[in-house]
Amino acid sequence: MPPKTFSQIVLHERPDAHILPDTFESKTKAFDELHVGKGQALVQVTYLSLDPAMRGWIKDRRSYVPPVKIGEVMRSGGLGVVVSVGEGSEFKMGDLVSGRFGWTEYAVADDKSMEKISPPPGSTSLDFLNTLGMTGMTAYFGLHDVGQLKAGETLVISGAAGAVGALVCQLGKRAGARVIGIAGTPDKCTWLEGDLGVDKALNYKSPTFREDFSEAVGYLDVYFDNVGGEILDLALSRLNQNARVVLCGAISAYNDPKPKGLVGYLNLNLQRAKMQGFIVSDYAKQYPVAVKEIAAGLADGSIKSKFHIVDGFQNAPSALPMLFSGANAGKVVKVSDEPSMSPTL
Repeated sequence: MPPKTFSQIVLHERPDAHILPDTFESKTKAFDELHVGKGQALVQVTYLSLDPAMRGWIKDRRSYVPPVKIGEVMRSGGLGVVVSVGEGSEFKMGDLVSGRFGWTEYAVADDKSMEKISPPPGSTSLDFLNTLGMTGMTAYFGLHDVGQLKAGETLVISGAAGAVGALVCQLGKRAGARVIGIAGTPDKCTWLEGDLGVDKALNYKSPTFREDFSEAVGYLDVYFDNVGGEILDLALSRLNQNARVVLCGAISAYNDPKPKGLVGYLNLNLQRAKMQGFIVSDYAKQYPVAVKEIAAGLADGSIKSKFHIVDGFQNAPSALPMLFSGANAGKVVKVSDEPSMSPTL
């Protein structure tokens, strides 16, 4: 029997700074409001991905995607199981799929907006919200296409214990680079060195961080930036000639209504270096190349994935701010167990 109702979480108001308890609002919807059309499928969402980019999506400003509207289901990637299909759909009941379903327990989605997933050896379905999903694609193309990392070079990653940063660390080691990761707790630094094999992990909260950074890094060839702010400025002071700075994120500034500008950018000129941003969806046609390499690493054990799973759909709004406080080591919300195929329309 299908449920009588299901829950959605919508954007209630735009925060000026930090995400607040009233930023989002839960709505109860009647299940019979869902209508599966031609070339569509009904998906029961099982897991949602939480990503720093979501903070930008709720700002009313020009970006690479339109902002989430007030009253609209909060945008996010997720996993789910097809529980009903419309006429002509390429999917069948029971298919495990990934897509941008948003914060909802059930979603009607166009075929073209979803992808059927089959975890390769050494992986699980959750890896499609991490190493084999947008997180993995961001790490891979940011490092290899924008960063142009070469064997023997020095790679520095901020936010190194986060989902993207941790994979960049491992891809850097696979490429033969000297890898230095920056994180915010001793435990995270120990994990980076002991489990992921980085050459050195630095705690940016240490009172000697700036001295530690200069001593450990010397001069860098690639800086993969996830945080922006003062750490980016510090990295700009330690550039080798022809260094590449990859602008992936600026998590230190996402909640700041008036973020500070850079000071050390003239070093880009002095060292003939470059600083470049990118949007991972621009590489969509090349995703299979990245998936193949990352899957090989998962299979042989040279690439590891780590998740912080928050149990309960209703906890998504309180879990999202954890990305900005450093309280998590991953980013997944469990919405439901895999269904037994009963909800059909």
